[in-house]
Amino acid sequence: MLMYVGRRLLQAIPVFFGTTFLIYFMVFSMPGNPVLALFGDKTPNPAVLQRVMEQYNLDKPFIVQYFLYLKNLVTGNLGVTFSGRNVSDIFARAFPVTLKLVIMAVVIELLLSVVIGLISGLRKGRVLDHSNLIVALVLSSVPPFVALFVAQYFIGIKLNWAPVTVGANATYPAMLLPAIVIALTIYVTGMRLMRGSVIEAQSAEYVRTAAAKGLTRRRIIPVHIARNSLIPVMTNTAASFGGLIAGTTVTEGIFNIPGIGNVLFKAIILGENATIVSFVTILTVLYVLVNILVDLLYAVLDPRIRYV
Repeated sequence: MLMYVGRRLLQAIPVFFGTTFLIYFMVFSMPGNPVLALFGDKTPNPAVLQRVMEQYNLDKPFIVQYFLYLKNLVTGNLGVTFSGRNVSDIFARAFPVTLKLVIMAVVIELLLSVVIGLISGLRKGRVLDHSNLIVALVLSSVPPFVALFVAQYFIGIKLNWAPVTVGANATYPAMLLPAIVIALTIYVTGMRLMRGSVIEAQSAEYVRTAAAKGLTRRRIIPVHIARNSLIPVMTNTAASFGGLIAGTTVTEGIFNIPGIGNVLFKAIILGENATIVSFVTILTVLYVLVNILVDLLYAVLDPRIRYV
């Protein structure tokens, strides 16, 4: 087990360097001078412009900038924004908000996937199964940003059942509506995986053996069918978790949630290399760690799995 974890961590090293290099190159290749945007419509003094460029190492070649960034990163220095704020402070303030939103969405998505997928799988071909598949088809056909706007309009404005925007008050109740909408837009894949696994497990040999031993269906379903059907759902949930952390920009923009998506979007507009690369780097590391954790959970869900 320890060798497996160590090997996975070593595999994450080239992912880390490849991601930082690629993102830094993309930001470096963006058209325009980000420093000029700080002055708006005014023409900056050339001496001032040169001083700011030197301050942020923007006057140096790409590869020099990249290695200077890595050098600072090793010492825990994520850099500063053009407004003089530490990137690490901004991330520390924004990340808990996004993490709270994503955890809420993933928990709701996981519950919906497991419960509805299990029921559909156990009642394959019946009215309830067909109804679930039709609802899933409709939900998967709606773009997430459309679902977010519709929920905001009808539930937030017309019915007044939830706050229209979150703002600085990023509490669990305030973010419940966007979390539910996100969960509804992504649960379909997990539900289908769970349904298919349940259908397959019902005809598996170990289930027939359990029934032959006299175990009741109430015992067989949670222990032998549901438990072994969770593996593909866990994989899908892990992918959703990492993807949602990095992809909450639209949701946070519509509901005015002060998370990393909002900060990252503004940093892209301003061309702030340090903020963009640091945020993406941290998100990549988190994504890799979450996937390693899910791999380790496989052995808990299915004892037949062994790591070599």
